[in-house]
Amino acid sequence: MKLSLSRCATLTAVLLASTLTSAGPALARQTPAAATCALVVHIEGFRNQRGDAGLSIFNSSDGWPENNDKAFQHGPHAFTGDATTITLQVPPGRYALVALHDENSNHKLDRNLFGIPKEGFGFSNNPKVLLSAPSFDTAAMQVACPSTETTIHLMYK
Repeated sequence: MKLSLSRCATLTAVLLASTLTSAGPALARQTPAAATCALVVHIEGFRNQRGDAGLSIFNSSDGWPENNDKAFQHGPHAFTGDATTITLQVPPGRYALVALHDENSNHKLDRNLFGIPKEGFGFSNNPKVLLSAPSFDTAAMQVACPSTETTIHLMYK
């Protein structure tokens, strides 16, 4: 059977339309909404009650660890005592976290003349920090649903 070009195009359009119409609702039911997981971050070791607890979450090494403009999420959080718990909703994936005791609430890590931090800081996985921040890969952790918990211990230099 020979089909003309226009008849073939019409048949293709009809088949496509019927497939989309019949499969549309079924596909919508099978595709789950973007899932988010609870990320529970415990930050311990605040030396005083001044300022905020800053927390930045990075999903790549781009901007890690101080460029909040490139962070997946960041923000100040109130705290009391020498510890706080922050619960966030994020999609499952690999993230590196940096916590800051922002004692003067200026949203950055203050340093002295020699570049040594004057405020407390810490990273996910609590790596040993000598002269520079750990790499993104060293601090990265896997976040899975329904919930992932981690503890960051602040250090003061």
